[in-house]
Amino acid sequence: MGVRGRRPKRSRKRWIIAIAASVVVLVAAGAGAVYLKLNANIATFDSAGLSKNRPKAVQADADGNKPVNVLLIGSDTRSGENGKLGGSASGTIGRSDTTILLHIYPDHKHAVGVSIPRDSLVEIPPCLLPDGTWSPDQPSAMFNSAFSMGDTEKGNPACTQNTIEKLSGLRVDHTMVVDFAGFAAMTSAVHGVEVCVPNRIYQRDLHPKRATRGELVLEAGMQTLSGQKALDYVRMRHGIGDNSDVGRMLRQQAFLSALISKIKGQGMNPTTLLPLANAATKSLTVDPGLGSAAKLMSFGMSLKNIDLKNIKFITAPWRYAGSRIDLVHPDVDDLFAELRADRTLEGVNASGKVAPKPTPTPPVDGTGISVGVFNGTTTGGLATKASEKLTADHFTVTRTATARSQDHATSRIEYGPEHATEAATLAKLFPGAELVPLGITGINLVVGADFAKAVSATPKPLPKALTQQARSADANPCSKLSYG
Repeated sequence: MGVRGRRPKRSRKRWIIAIAASVVVLVAAGAGAVYLKLNANIATFDSAGLSKNRPKAVQADADGNKPVNVLLIGSDTRSGENGKLGGSASGTIGRSDTTILLHIYPDHKHAVGVSIPRDSLVEIPPCLLPDGTWSPDQPSAMFNSAFSMGDTEKGNPACTQNTIEKLSGLRVDHTMVVDFAGFAAMTSAVHGVEVCVPNRIYQRDLHPKRATRGELVLEAGMQTLSGQKALDYVRMRHGIGDNSDVGRMLRQQAFLSALISKIKGQGMNPTTLLPLANAATKSLTVDPGLGSAAKLMSFGMSLKNIDLKNIKFITAPWRYAGSRIDLVHPDVDDLFAELRADRTLEGVNASGKVAPKPTPTPPVDGTGISVGVFNGTTTGGLATKASEKLTADHFTVTRTATARSQDHATSRIEYGPEHATEAATLAKLFPGAELVPLGITGINLVVGADFAKAVSATPKPLPKALTQQARSADANPCSKLSYG
């Protein structure tokens, strides 16, 4: 009898490879299905509504690093599921309840979120309306009315973006709008967020028109909130602090800090971010640049290297103006100037580049030298700044005024024949200034555009009264929860 043929044995290694390949295919297919599902959830707004006069885009450096500005808008529309969470009495028109401009520095190790009070009086530039026309410029309008331009359920995020860019001088790279349903779903997706409730909250605190105090809604102290209760916590104004909207903003900053801490604690990876994205995208409207799950995930992953202590939240400097709010100038301008220069609230260079060491200025003693100072530009305050520089080195400033012409590109030092030596001493403080002998008595300093540029390039520390209000994402959860 012949030997019965045997089926050749497959090596164990080949079976393992086959199984591994099958798993990879299944995982890839599953991930693909999840991404397709997320893509289907995401809604985008029309970029045609963005301003034609936007701040210039910042180009990436040689290493590909650049700042990223993200506008976060909380919509209080009552359409669809939102009416069940927030009540439908306010109607279905989209309104902005919360607005935060998040500046992510080029070093990707620092970030600052600036809250804009919704009742702030700001300039709202022309915005695209549903009928295809553009609204007129509004030089002094309530900030959150920008989102309501056109009276639609989805709101007008492009108009809010235009307004923020006009106010800050920063180009917004991405805009994200989340409604009540999306917020509630996100808090549930991370299994709740631990927050501090400063005192007991009752039903009347959520609904001030209620005749009686009602039942206890939230106990005082640390607790984990999700869904409706988390939404109630960040939306209520009454029963905590000064019962104001700006006070509520501090509590929202604390909640966002806790949410970021929770997500980073669970790990900034697809396992954590996909459920969160799935919850958020059902009620999320974004700019076209974030209009896919892959882009959203990539953006989320880009934040993983920022330590909690380097994520700060601050409210734009403000003061009450009757029933409305005025943004305080120049403090708010200085704040945005720091962000444009990629300096942190503490004045630290976060551009990702090594700042060149300034050329040391040799000591100058102006004792006994009198100088008249004139502003030869249209930039206000330069004569005063130059005077401060002079008096710090013991020069005597005889007067400050505006020069006859304001088109001086270069500073100049005008002096009479007998003051050549003193003029040369003054020139040491203003490198590049033109020395001009004239038939005059004394010395005049006319500051030009070169001095204006030097002043703008010099970091100006923000007031401590402002920076001390900032909250870092690792701060005590029970601190800075309201004004008053």
